[in-house]
Formats: sequence, structure tokens, C-alpha cells
Amino acid sequence: MLIQEKLKPYNIVLVSQSPRRRELLKGLELEFECTSVDTDESYPASLKDGEIPMYIAEQKADAYLPQMEDNTLAITADTVVLINGSVLGKPKCRQEAVDMLHTLSGNAHQVITGVCIFTKGKRKTFSVLTDVRFTTLTDAEIEHYIDTYKPFDKAGSYGVQEWIGYVGIEKITGSYFNVMGLPVQRLYKELNQFFPTVK
Repeated sequence: MLIQEKLKPYNIVLVSQSPRRRELLKGLELEFECTSVDTDESYPASLKDGEIPMYIAEQKADAYLPQMEDNTLAITADTVVLINGSVLGKPKCRQEAVDMLHTLSGNAHQVITGVCIFTKGKRKTFSVLTDVRFTTLTDAEIEHYIDTYKPFDKAGSYGVQEWIGYVGIEKITGSYFNVMGLPVQRLYKELNQFFPTVK
């Protein structure tokens, strides 16, 4: 049975404002609604690597849970960029965006997305890691991208599907869609396993 049939009894909700996550979830041929929640995206300093986006995805799930109905299946996600042990989230201003892209320029980094799938009575959280290498970017290229595309809603201050990805990314090892913000192949697999008794 295809996942579309398995999930027919459920009202699927993507708890995200990201147009990229919306586009990617549509690619799985699922009918869903979108909403958002206000959450604090800070995290305990003791968390490492993939634990960070999973923690934030679960915080988003906790924030949405009180308004869920019995037949709702919800999905939350969070993406971080990791380079040399430092986490790059969303830039707070233009200068921070410039600094982030200078840090990524000429280097390899990891993009980690944490995803939480949940109903009122069940929850599964996982993360997916992708390795990305940038070519060396010039100051002009960095400033052009930031001023034109304003990537202030993106972890690491870049969107792989935008101009910077076309001219700057030398190599990706792992899921391209994970770098966009939602590892849809793994999500498809996890959704299929979420209801293993359904025939």
C-alpha cells in the first residue's frame, strides 16, 4: 500500500513557515495543511550535532501538541549548519550573514535536519546529515547574494536551491533535499514505518 493510502485517515499538518519544506512535502504527493508555532529555538549547550535540530523539532512539536485533534499527524523540522564544531543558525543581521558565508567559503560543512513526526499518542524523531563543500567565494559574490536573496530565514545564511548554490557548491555527499530543509526520502521511509500494522 502506498503511503498516500496509509495516511488517508489522518489530517496531515506541516508545522512550518518554510516555503521550501512545503514544496518538498508536496513532492511526496501528500495532502496537507500548513501552520506555524512560536517557539524559542535556543537549546542546551550540552547538546551535540544532530541532537540540536532534533531537540528544536521536538520543542516545536510540544508547542503544537495542545491544539492537535485525534486524527492529526503533524510534522516539525529544524535545520542547522555545522562547521568545525560550531553551529550556524539563521543570521540575525546582514553582517552576521556575511560572516557566516565567509566562514563557509572554501570549506566543507555539515547540514543536519531534525524531523519530528507525531500524533497525540505517538512520536518519532530523527536527523539526517549531509556533507557540503563550498568553493572560495569573493566578497562581491557574498554581498551580491545577501543583498539580492536576503537569506535571513536560512540556517548558515544560504539556500542551496538559489544562486549561491549554483555558483558556490562544489560537492554534496548525502541528501540534496536535506540541505533544502527536509530529508524527504528518509521522511517517506519513517512515515511508512510509523503505522506498521496498516495493511
